[in-house]
Parts: sequence; C-alpha cells; structure tokens
Amino acid sequence: MRGKRHLQLLVFAAALICLPGLGGVWILYAAHPLPDSQLIAETGSVQRGRQVFVFSHCASCHASAGQSDRLRLGGGLALASNFGTFRVPNISPDPEAGIGRWRARDLANALLRGVSPAGTHYYPVLPYTSYTHMTPGDVSDLMAYLRTLPAVASRPPPHELAFPFNIRRLVGLWKWLYFKPGPLTPDTGHSELWRRGRYLVEAQSHCAECHSARNVFGAIRSSSRYGGGRDPEGVGFVPNITAAGIGRWSAAQWIHFFATGTTPDLRIVGSTMADVLTDTSMLSQGDQQAMAAYLMSLAPRETSSP
Repeated sequence: MRGKRHLQLLVFAAALICLPGLGGVWILYAAHPLPDSQLIAETGSVQRGRQVFVFSHCASCHASAGQSDRLRLGGGLALASNFGTFRVPNISPDPEAGIGRWRARDLANALLRGVSPAGTHYYPVLPYTSYTHMTPGDVSDLMAYLRTLPAVASRPPPHELAFPFNIRRLVGLWKWLYFKPGPLTPDTGHSELWRRGRYLVEAQSHCAECHSARNVFGAIRSSSRYGGGRDPEGVGFVPNITAAGIGRWSAAQWIHFFATGTTPDLRIVGSTMADVLTDTSMLSQGDQQAMAAYLMSLAPRETSSP
C-alpha cells in the first residue's frame, strides 16, 4: 500500500514539472499575494487578538517543542507526512528567528493566501485553505496579540522533503487545483448563532483539516469532509464528527465536550485533540453554543476507510 502511494506521488511530481511545459512553469506557479487594494490595518485589538489566537489553535502547533508554555511560540514541532517531514516555524516576535519584522499584511498574506513575505508559497501544512476565510480584522487583531508574546530566539530545523516536493514553486499548481481563497459564501438562511459557528468551525478552528480524508495529493476529499480519515501524520485515524460517526450529540453534550474534553459516553479525549480542547475550554459559552449549532447541522457522511 505504501509503495503504491509513493508511486502515485512520483507520478504527480512528474505531472507538476512536465504538464505545463518548462517555459510556463514559473509563471503558472507564481505566488499571488493579496491585492494592494485590500486594506489590512496595521493596528488591532490585543484583547480580540487573544481570542483569535485561542480560536485558531495557534499554540497547538507553534509552541516551542519540548516545553509546556503555550505562549512561547518558537516552533520546531516535526510533522511527518507522505511528502517528508515539515518543521513548524517560529512565530514569536523575535526579529531574526521569528516574525518580529512582519507587518500585519505579511501575516494576512500567510493566512489568507499562503504566501510568505519573500513572495514564496507556504506548504498547505499551514492550514491556509481554512484560514483564508478569516476576516482581515481578525488577522490584524491576531497580529496585535502576537506582538505582545515573548520573543524566542531559536530557529527550528528546515523541512526535510524529498525532490521535487522541496521546490516551493510547485505548490502553485496544488493551489490552482485545490485552494479557493476568499471569505465564506454568505448564508442568510440560517440563524446568526449558526453563522458564527460556521465561521469558527470552518475558518478559525479549521476542524475539517483533521477530520476529513485526503487524496494522494494531500487535499481534502470533499465527499469525506468531516467524515474522518487517516491522521495526516499517518498515526491512527481521526474520527467522523458527523452524526453518522459520533451519533446525534445534543447541544448540551457538545458544550460539555468543548469545556471538559469528555464525550457523552464518558471517554476523555487525548492525543493531539487534547491541545485543541484546551483552547475550546477557554471559549465563551456563546461561542461553544455557536460551534455546537453548526456541527449539529453537518450532513451525515460515511466514515472513510483507514
């Protein structure tokens, strides 16, 4: 099975290089930052930014590896994948090792477009496929909060990716196929509570990034969205969180789960989800209710095979 997957990846790699023809590769795969006309405020609310930080689970990945302080964002976490090992970057305000020299627009380009300040692509291990739905105001607020955190001077090791996946420019084709930037489609047919929950689940908390199966190219299979799938690191299986998988939890059961990490059948959730639940326990009950309202409305999906 693993050999077949590697062969598929090699075929995809060949297509990445050969399909458009050498002359047009660099043009087709160029990074596209936000247009200059899109305003990104340089100043934001630190208090609201702290909420965005919690909602978006930034500490779950970016906290310095090997220590417990969730506000020391030195990165270094190793994320294994079929493409190689990714290393989570330092996003502390250190001016050399972190993002201390970034503007709010630089953060907006990273989260909303998957583009670095140098104009290169970020790999979609950064879940900008979900963060792209965030509002510019939330990004400005998040930047204001990140600037208040401790600077960490350590530099994480570089990614360890096999050729040709170490060529960032080729991420451009992946984006062309699978990345749809921009805000969520407006929906006036549901309550304000549901719309708030949709924003938190789909954009900031990026729940689908883990709770969905992916194709051989690492993109979410739309038919399996929220239906569970193999852990992106290849260790275990992430559960189906639609009613077809976990059952029809009530709003009260969802809220209890967000607050305590305990399921209706009294199981305590662990592994990487424990970090996520540390964040959801800090949400207001109103936001927990909003997330519950949205999750309860998800269409049932069959669980994908491991």
